[in-house]
Amino acid sequence: MGKIKTLLPGMIDAHGHVLSLGFTSTQVALFGTESLQQAQDQIRTYVAANPDRAWVLGGGWNQVKWKLGRFPHQTELDAVCADHPVVLWRIDHHAEWLNSKALIAAGINKDTPDPPGGRIERDGDGNPTGVLVDKAMTLVDRVVPRPSDSELSAALKAAQSQLNSVGVTSVADPGDPVDSVGRIALYKTFADRNLLTVRLYAMIWETGEDFKTLSKNGPLLGYGDDFLTVRSVKLLADGALGSRGAALMAPYSDKPDQRGLLFMSDAEMEAKVETALKAGYQVNIHAIGDAANHQVIDAFEAAYKKVGGREFRNRIEHAQVVSLPDIPRFKELDLIASMQPTHATSDMNMAEDRIGKERLKGAYVWRTFLDQGTRIAGGSDFPVESPNPFFGLHAAVTRTDHENRPDGGWHPEQAMTLIEAFRAFTLDAAYAQHQEKSIGSLEPGKWADFILVDQDLFKIAPSDIWKIKVEQTWVGGRRVY
Repeated sequence: MGKIKTLLPGMIDAHGHVLSLGFTSTQVALFGTESLQQAQDQIRTYVAANPDRAWVLGGGWNQVKWKLGRFPHQTELDAVCADHPVVLWRIDHHAEWLNSKALIAAGINKDTPDPPGGRIERDGDGNPTGVLVDKAMTLVDRVVPRPSDSELSAALKAAQSQLNSVGVTSVADPGDPVDSVGRIALYKTFADRNLLTVRLYAMIWETGEDFKTLSKNGPLLGYGDDFLTVRSVKLLADGALGSRGAALMAPYSDKPDQRGLLFMSDAEMEAKVETALKAGYQVNIHAIGDAANHQVIDAFEAAYKKVGGREFRNRIEHAQVVSLPDIPRFKELDLIASMQPTHATSDMNMAEDRIGKERLKGAYVWRTFLDQGTRIAGGSDFPVESPNPFFGLHAAVTRTDHENRPDGGWHPEQAMTLIEAFRAFTLDAAYAQHQEKSIGSLEPGKWADFILVDQDLFKIAPSDIWKIKVEQTWVGGRRVY
């Protein structure tokens, strides 16, 4: 008799950037590089293998892992590629590293002011050093050539095949800062041709022109046999911790002259929340620092009083560092905490340096949220982290890396039970998409989204959860992997 396999409901990733994941297979990928030199070697190899690319794009670098103690410099990129503009995003997508050619193409020089919500890293004389943080990235992003339709289609196919291979059958896709209209049109085309193998809960980026266009006829629900739903808006309150763009109430512990970046005023945030809620859309807001989470919670509270919308199951994406008095307000306002367990195990090497011991009491606090009755929707934030949901389950339960470090887990008092973590990546992620009646568990009347894995998740040692391999993935009763 063969080895017994285990059947599980399809896994749902409550926060993953689908097209960005697809592009990682064709661009420079610096994930896992342990030093600046290793990254330079990989860039050099990529440039040699792709001589026809007008722009060299990609990312995944992390200066903390490289133990640089600073951001990388444009000259360190010029040394490996001086002929083409190079733009490489930081692992968190909240900073970009440019070579001199890219700085020139973007028109960035000593006299370029920092845009609101952004920062141009500079040397002692005020000259740009080649790193743009948060909204400053728009200065170069607007001159980078847009991907062609065929490149976008290839990226979507590549992303789906990667997701199916790790057992992901549904994704809440926050998208990216440009062109929600084009992205959602691509998803519709794939749905029309029966080419979607992952259910997509696509968010509209911001409440500007794209939102006006896409919301004309109200939310799009269950398009193409429930493969595409568009009923939510993504807003951003701040940046990320690793690039010190996360907005904090008090200065960074390791950079006392910085508090991060709030992307908009309180009034702007509240107005955008009201606009989306009034139109009947769920609002999902990226907030990492305690100042950003505070601003967002205040905005929801004010908007509910004016326009209602509490029933839309609004979400705070990441909810990473929250001041202790703000934590109970998640429950009071029925907010969902859309969190990524692997962020804790990736950030544990720098989180305390950034925010100190005291603020850590409100950071990555899954147990605190669950104990007060707040739902956690589990995700990965791929390609920032691996899309493998078993990595997320492992991090949620053990609070360790794959080498079981640190011993006993990082702040293990905030760990989830295995059942809670499993719910976060199935039923509670489905609930956060208003889809708990059709996906998220194996029950009569729901879609046949399920996976076959090589081990029993509920019987193996928690330290081995990340090693589980998916053998088959089925979506809507059709085998996709």
